[in-house]
Amino acid sequence: MFVNSFYTQKDKAFSFSRKQGSDFAKQIAGDFNPLHHPENKRFCVPGDLLFALTLSQYGVSKNMVFDFQGMVSGDSEVSFVAADNELRIENDKQKSLLNVTRSGDVCRDDAFIDALIRSYVAFSGKTFPHILVDLMSDEGSMINPEKPMVIYDLMKLSFERFSDFAPEVILNTSKFDVNGKRGMVTMYFDICANNEVIGKGEKHIIMSGLREYDQAGIDILVSNYENSKKSYEENNPN
Repeated sequence: MFVNSFYTQKDKAFSFSRKQGSDFAKQIAGDFNPLHHPENKRFCVPGDLLFALTLSQYGVSKNMVFDFQGMVSGDSEVSFVAADNELRIENDKQKSLLNVTRSGDVCRDDAFIDALIRSYVAFSGKTFPHILVDLMSDEGSMINPEKPMVIYDLMKLSFERFSDFAPEVILNTSKFDVNGKRGMVTMYFDICANNEVIGKGEKHIIMSGLREYDQAGIDILVSNYENSKKSYEENNPN
């Protein structure tokens, strides 16, 4: 599976170099969040890479909930703990970083799983600026443009059925609930195959350090994001 090139496995342990995590974010997700820049002191492995690793190892269950509980720093080792209908990704200190609950039939078709990962991660990577800027504008609240904190919280998948056709993740609707300096963004999406809806899902992210909406600050955020994207593409031509 294509995701294999973005981690290193030794026995039952998995690790992600800063470059692997950053390349996954930029190449697969189109995500230029500063937290995924390899030189960032606060670097963390993209949550979508943990999601992709889980599906590559255990398949896609009809119902899955991914509860992100901690950040994975570059080069640290993690491992899976499986019990009944629950999976956990833990670090070497047995701290849970991702908890996955699952139920129902399991699809282990590599082509379906690869397509689902690629489509979901591409959708997820468009969160900023495509979705968040409009939501922040509507709510009159925004993240700190100098130290933006946007953190994965929860993701859900629910399938009515699997398909022989490649699945595609399509945004349905989204909302932004603000509570003081913290906010929760929820994006609801459909999973389609051959022009039919075969499942649904949700992505929840936490935004902290909120302040009053300021267009100049948003312009800085978007400009920094676009400059980072441009620089990466210039230095890594296809």
